This record gives sequence, C-alpha cells and structure tokens, in this order.
Amino acid sequence: MRSYRKSEEYLKRAERTVPLGSQTFSKSRTQFPYGVSPYFVTHARGSRIWDLDGNEYVDFINSLASVTLGYQDPDVTAAVREQLELGVIFSLPHPVEAEVAELICEMVPCAEMVRFGKNGSDATAGAIRLARAYTGRDRVAVCGYHGWQDWYIGSTARNRGVPRAVRELTHKFGFLDIVALEQILDSHKGEFAAVILEPMNVADPAPGFIAGVQELARRHGAVLVFDETITGFRYSNGGAQQLFGVTPDLATFGKGLANGFPVSAVAGRRDIMKLMEEVFFSFTFGGETLSLVAARATMQKLKRLPVLADIAARGQRLKDGVAALIRRHDCGELLAVSGHPSWSFLVVRDLEGVSSFTTKTLLLQELFERGILALGTHNLSYAHSDPDIDLLLTAYDQIFPLLRAGVLDGKMGQLLRCEPLQPLFRVR
Repeated sequence: MRSYRKSEEYLKRAERTVPLGSQTFSKSRTQFPYGVSPYFVTHARGSRIWDLDGNEYVDFINSLASVTLGYQDPDVTAAVREQLELGVIFSLPHPVEAEVAELICEMVPCAEMVRFGKNGSDATAGAIRLARAYTGRDRVAVCGYHGWQDWYIGSTARNRGVPRAVRELTHKFGFLDIVALEQILDSHKGEFAAVILEPMNVADPAPGFIAGVQELARRHGAVLVFDETITGFRYSNGGAQQLFGVTPDLATFGKGLANGFPVSAVAGRRDIMKLMEEVFFSFTFGGETLSLVAARATMQKLKRLPVLADIAARGQRLKDGVAALIRRHDCGELLAVSGHPSWSFLVVRDLEGVSSFTTKTLLLQELFERGILALGTHNLSYAHSDPDIDLLLTAYDQIFPLLRAGVLDGKMGQLLRCEPLQPLFRVR
C-alpha cells in the first residue's frame, strides 16, 4: 500500500499560510480524499509525475488539461530556455506578442485580433467586458464553467463575496437546452450583451445545437462567445469552432495554448476587438515572453506534427475500452463514458442511498494506489503512450467490480479507507 506521509505532513505546513494548502481548488484536499491521496508533486516528464513521497504515476489530469504535448516537451523547453537568456519582461512590447497573435489568427477561424491575459478567467472576463461595451447591455447567458470572476462565479454555489446586483445579471442555461436559452433571452429582450458557452464538455453537442445558439444570439443582438479554454488547441488546431463548423464572434483560450505556461487569449472579430483600445484589459505581465515563446513553440508543433490526431486516436481507444469494461462488469447503471476523445469523462452517477461523490472517492483511492493520477476525466497529452492507456484500462478492469460491490452490494464501508469527498460545486 502506498504511503502519502510526506504529502500529509507538508499539507499541515502549507495550510498554516495557504488556505486549503493550494492555490487552486481543483488541486486541493476538496478533490483529493485525505488519507489515500498525494497532495504535492516534485517533478514530471512526458506522461509521468512524481509525488513528494516518491510515488510515480501516469498523469491523466495533466495540470487540469493545460498540458497537451506532455511535461517538459523538448521543443517548448528549448524555446523557453533560449528566451530566458534574453529576458522575461521589458519596458516595451516584445515582437513575440505580435508573432503569437498572428499564429492564433492563422489557426483560429474567428480570430482577427488577439489580446493576451494569464488565466482563462482573465480571458472570459475580458470577453464579457468587451461584449458589454460593444452592445451597451449588461446581462449574460452562460453555459458551462467560465472561471473565478464575479460575473460568472456569482451564478454558482461558490458565490460568497459577489454582490447580488452582479449575480442577478448572469443567467444559466443547460448544455443542449436550446429552449431554456430562448426563454432566457426572451425574458429580458434587448438586455443581453453576450451568450457564452463551452462548445462541448461532457456531452456531444446535438445536431444543430451550436448553430441554434448562434442564431439565437444573432436574433437578440448578443455577442456569441465560445469559451475554448480547454477545447482550443485540443479538439483541433482551430478549436471546437473549427471542428463543429460554427464561428463565434469572440473566443477565449488558455491551458493548452502554451503547454501549461501561463498565458490566455481573447480573440475575435476586428470590429469588436478594436474596442480593446478603450476597454481596460491590461496586464503588467500580459506580454511576458517565456509564456509567449512557449505558446509559439506549441502552436508550431501542432502545425508541424499530427499531435491532435494522435491524441484523438489514442483517446478513442481509451473510450472504447472503458465502454467495453462497463459492459463487462455490468456497471451501466453506475458508470458511463462520454466527451471528446482528447478530454473524456468517466461519469459516475448518483444512485439511491449512495452519492456519486462517495463512489468517486473509492475510485480515486484505487486509482492512486495503482499509479494512476486522475480525477474522473482523461486529459490526454501527446506524451501518453499505448502502454499508458493499457495501464489505465487494466486499473479500471480491477476497480469497476469494487465500485459495483461498494454501491450495489452495500460494501462501501468495507472498501473505503477514508472519509468520502463532499461536493465543491457542479459546473457541468
């Protein structure tokens, strides 16, 4: 049985100065059950990561899907190392700012102009501010997860500290629920600045759904924003908008844009983006060169090699294997697999008497023990190999019967070695 003693001891130290011991909710003990989980890592390479106790894992989290090529990709590392010798931040713009913007405009259908931030939340908040300035309206319709800023997080259960007046301007609709979106837009005609959504997450978009959202946004004079923080430079070189053939007015990017280096982008129609000359969206580190050369190296590699095609092929083999194991172990009542092959989900269902969070706790306990770092999604990178996929499928083959026994046979108390996770908030 693996030991996590050093991680747990360091967590106590970290929590004295850092709330939850982590800068990111999704990397904290809210998501990793105490007693059976690592909490700190020391290094990573390719598809592998090592924790503070020296345990090795194949990583299917990939820093929350921000690592697309793999850890320490040699092309990205070489570009960053070379730029580090020349400087990181300067008193005037560096040419790489324009060069990366040009690459995005070349690759992304909607992109005519680009502005950089550091986190996905920067980009989505910038897109919403831009849409409000362009339309002179305040309300926003949202679908999916769009970051920590007030305009979005106020619509979730994690809304403490967000003024009620701000919360009341954000209206949520469910993915695939075109009727709900139409009702929302009709309920406040002429007041919506934007419709923002992840063009795909857990479920495939139904035929005509994304085009239907576009038509509704246009009919109501709202700016259509695709949040491609995850889908961009993962689903295809031009993002989900290229894959599905629907071009939004604006789109936001992050995560895989620079293979894990901190940079995000707002991109879109020139007439809207030109308002960035008046709308205040400005960062001291917006032109930080290490992240931008990492983005350039990442995009150049995506253009040069069949990176995303290889990821999708390997991910499809994984999805097919998981579906077969669910059938083999008669777990269809409890589990399902969905999503794009490059970012797929093992869906754990609530059943009477057993929360999905309890089932997920047992799943994580057993995955970590078998050398798999995952949180219920399969965030693949170019560095994942066929043996890595086989290792995960072998782990699921062993774990699915345990999940079935825990939930359907009432043996959860015997199998869990820790307290179950509690819900943070659901976003998808």
